[in-house]
Formats: sequence, structure tokens, C-alpha cells
Amino acid sequence: MAELFNNKYRIESARLKGWDYGSEGAYFITICTKDRAHFFGECVNGKMKLSTMGAIVQGCWYDIPAHFPHIALGDFVVMPNHIHGILVLDKSLREQNRGDNDDDDVETLHATSLPPTNTPAFYQAISPDAGSIPTVIRSFKSACTKHIRETFPQRDFGWQERFWDNIIRNEASWDRIRNYITTNPANWNKDKFFDQ
Repeated sequence: MAELFNNKYRIESARLKGWDYGSEGAYFITICTKDRAHFFGECVNGKMKLSTMGAIVQGCWYDIPAHFPHIALGDFVVMPNHIHGILVLDKSLREQNRGDNDDDDVETLHATSLPPTNTPAFYQAISPDAGSIPTVIRSFKSACTKHIRETFPQRDFGWQERFWDNIIRNEASWDRIRNYITTNPANWNKDKFFDQ
């Protein structure tokens, strides 16, 4: 729902009110392309055939733990105009992985995701925390966009501004979501994002 802020309408956040997206847990993430354009390939006989753009997106997703060592990846799929994936935020992974990396602070690789120190306090207060799920997604989308636009400067690639998330709260939910992700290509023609 749109509401007024500084005399302009803005869309209210889709994030769960009161939930700390920097807390440990499993998150089911869906991100669509701008206008749900088919950039990432096509479903053929129930399987995804990735385009080069789709392969870039897949590579960037698999690279998330290299930049955010407290994130583990669950099931993931690239579809023609969106992606589904599970991110597991586990702060103990940061300490386990710290010894595997010569850099003392791996997250500095994504320093552009952090608010600058001279940003007014108001904006710092509403910015996502470093390492939170919104920060990880913003960084992922930014990396994909940069690589795709460098490779295909003539294409008008873009993501939808927001993303959907579902906090996975129990094993039954985990199993249902994993099944949804893995069977998504086979069920593409019934998918709510299907658009010929």
C-alpha cells in the first residue's frame, strides 16, 4: 500500500514488521526481473536452459558465501524471469570461515553496501545492517547487474526494485519450499510468474 512520505507516495516495505533480518535463520528469497522480462533462459521439457545472463546470475548466487561468510546456501533455481533460493544466516559460520581467508574482514569486499559515515543519522537508522538479508540481496543484485550490463551493454537489464522473502520457521516449511524450488522448472507453465 502506498503512503505519503515528504509529500510523495512510497510503497510500504514488504519486510515482516518487527523481524530482525540480521537474525539467524533460513530465508526463502524470490527476486524478479524488471517487468518480468525473460533474460535468464527458457524452460524446455521441464528443465532450465540458462542463457549467458542466467549463468551470470547463477554464478553470482553461488559466490555469496565468499563475500558473506555467515551465509550458507540452500536450494536455488534460476527461472526465465526470476530466481528462487534459500539463504541460511548462521553467524557461527563467520568464525569458522575466518581462518580460511587471509582477509580479516571479508565483508569489506562489499563496502559499497554500507552507508557512508557522513550519511545523516536518519538514513543510517533506516539502512539495512551490514550482513543482514537485505544487504546480501542488494549486493547480489548489484553484482549481477554490473556483470550483465558489462557483458550486454545493449540490453536493458534490470531487477524489480523489491524482493520477496519468507522466513522458514520449521522443517515442514523447509521441505515444502525445497520441493517448490526444485520442481519449479517442471511446473513453469503453472507458475504465477509465467508469461509468454
